[in-house]
Amino acid sequence: MKVLRGNPRLWGPAPPGGSAVTIGVYDGVHRGHQTVLSDLATRAGILEVPQRAVLTFDRHPLGLVSPERVPRLLTTIEQRLEILESLGVDVVGVLPFEQVRDMHVAEFIHQVLLGSLGARLVVIGTNFRFGRDREGDVGALREEGTRHGFEVDAVELLRGDGATVSSSAIRSLLAAGDVEGVESALGRPFELRGLVVPGDGRGKTIGFPTANLSFSDEMAVPARGVYAVQVSMGDRLIPGVVNVGVRPTFGGEVLTVEVHLLGFQGDLYGQTLGVRFKHRLREEIRFSGVDQLVAQIEGDIALARRLLGERYGT
Repeated sequence: MKVLRGNPRLWGPAPPGGSAVTIGVYDGVHRGHQTVLSDLATRAGILEVPQRAVLTFDRHPLGLVSPERVPRLLTTIEQRLEILESLGVDVVGVLPFEQVRDMHVAEFIHQVLLGSLGARLVVIGTNFRFGRDREGDVGALREEGTRHGFEVDAVELLRGDGATVSSSAIRSLLAAGDVEGVESALGRPFELRGLVVPGDGRGKTIGFPTANLSFSDEMAVPARGVYAVQVSMGDRLIPGVVNVGVRPTFGGEVLTVEVHLLGFQGDLYGQTLGVRFKHRLREEIRFSGVDQLVAQIEGDIALARRLLGERYGT
């Protein structure tokens, strides 16, 4: 998959045969997005357009337009690119929002859609707006499409079963700790990636060493609690139990994400882990002492092994 970055005015020339293009934030690349991409592939085949392209943004647009309303992200840019590649997308253009927000509609269409991608089909959400002062909408795009010879489809983001799905609704599920609902809406487990950094080492002293995850504060995090997870480390997928919270038993105040990898021994400092949230085991609880905490952790691990299944030797 080809990735275009930087000034979109310099992305050209357009590929021979042109492109079928969809535009949007695509945060999460959830099942609604996946339905759009599937439809895009089908239409591209009918029109004999050789290239499927996605235009996304280097940040959430609200980060510049209305910072106080910017949501936490479900995926980093790199995760988004990986998922789009796995779905068969040929080209992704990562638009620098600070530049394109000031483009007039005609400039965006001529420079980016036509000049860089040779758009023959453009698929957008029904509420999509673009250009300076959000002056561009579906109607404006269709007018330009008639003038320049590309088709425009405006679609609702629907799952395969016809239910509407949105990134904001998925964030609400995540904030409630409903990671199974999130997995259903995404079509895969929610994954939080981060670098393993030194913590206070308290887990090791009670017999359950944990990896303390450092991640961007732009990322969404599940509700405080304990979860059964799958941890990706390079090509390996390891079962684990993660605590999202402040460790009230020890008087903590700062939110941490600490994961205990089941059956793993080794040094994880400096490695990047992907924590895939599968099941919520319980809320975060303040215990009366370490012995009570240890007993609960042992129960959490036993439950996680049962939920995660036979593939981990349970």
